Amino acid sequence: PPPSPPAPKDGPAPAAVIPWGLRVAGEAGWRLLVLAGVVWVLMEVISAISMLVIAFSAGLLITALLQPTVSRLRRYGFGRGLATTTVFVGGFGIMGLIGWFVVWQVIENQEDLVKQVQSGIDELRVWILDSPFKVTDEQLNDFVDNLNSWIGEHSQELTSAGIEGASYLVTFFTGAVLAAFVCLFLLYDGRRIWQWCLKFVPLVAREGVAGAGPRAWVTLTGYVRGTVIVAFIDAVGIGIGIYFLGVPMAVPLAVIVFLFAFIPIVGALLSGTLAVIVAFVTNGLTTALLVLAVVLAVQQLEGNVLQPLILGRLVQVHPLAVVLAVTAGTLLAGIPGAVVAVPLVAVANTVVGYLRAYAEQQHPTRHPVHGSTVSELSPALPAAIPGEGPPPARPVGPAPSAPPGGPSRPEGEAEQPEQPPRET
Repeated sequence: PPPSPPAPKDGPAPAAVIPWGLRVAGEAGWRLLVLAGVVWVLMEVISAISMLVIAFSAGLLITALLQPTVSRLRRYGFGRGLATTTVFVGGFGIMGLIGWFVVWQVIENQEDLVKQVQSGIDELRVWILDSPFKVTDEQLNDFVDNLNSWIGEHSQELTSAGIEGASYLVTFFTGAVLAAFVCLFLLYDGRRIWQWCLKFVPLVAREGVAGAGPRAWVTLTGYVRGTVIVAFIDAVGIGIGIYFLGVPMAVPLAVIVFLFAFIPIVGALLSGTLAVIVAFVTNGLTTALLVLAVVLAVQQLEGNVLQPLILGRLVQVHPLAVVLAVTAGTLLAGIPGAVVAVPLVAVANTVVGYLRAYAEQQHPTRHPVHGSTVSELSPALPAAIPGEGPPPARPVGPAPSAPPGGPSRPEGEAEQPEQPPRET
């Protein structure tokens, strides 16, 4: 008969050939890819309904500002509906009056502002001609002519930008109305809305999420109220300074400082720069330098005293994380993203910290020894116990079995006679 083919040799399983570290990296890699895909899809959905997301975020921030007042009125004996109505009407009424006053100030000072701007431009022209840069009057005229020709060539784009700005204005008012409705319902029925949202959380994680929610709300409320206090002090300080320096529209500039204070670090820089530019254009270089000194003094007071005192204990986020969060929020969603970025990071920090502590309390585990390698943490080996050194090595292959009479002896080896003890 023909010889039969040799039997295949039994080799190790494919998973056993791959190093343990490479297996961990591979499994973590495809999970990260799936997570990145989910985040990308989520960002696409958010960008498609950006107005809804921004309106809800604004309503949530306003609710965090007004909700403590509703709770205080409830303790004074107000009903839930009466307390909600009083705070809602009062809060939005004050915001509406502030907006109306700013617009009225701009319209009222429009003619004087145009004259002062023209005078400031003339002073700037004289300063440039007398500067050591050796700029001639002919070069300035050429620059103005080029600017006018550029405006004439791009008039259609500028007109379309104005029309687009009008559509943005309509979108803004629509979002403002939606944010007001969100704030009203959250003030009136926020607890039941939260309980309804908890029904969508799996039962295993529901208790942890239910505990993290109130703590996140405390962090958000503290951040918003602290930021309002800091922004109000900034606006009052800079507003008083530019008022006594004779800069026009001091109140609108103070309101702009207040609003931009909700963008950490970057907002103070932008609003201060705007105040200095207005002072330079309207009152000249000396007044602009004095306004710059006022802005720097107020910002130093904010950064070294107000922020640590008011927000330091509530929002424990490193300044580097604040800058990165504001930058990422601006790139993703513009000014609304910059406003929402820091409170989102603060809330995420609180939630993650609580859930980690909750998980460790519910499922205590022994931590690996400091300096353990991936191979020592492999499920193929017993876990290391802190303080007892590395785990013992597991022998490869089946352990030899010893006969009842003594230890085993390799097959074919002759039994050695017992040697008598040597005499010393």
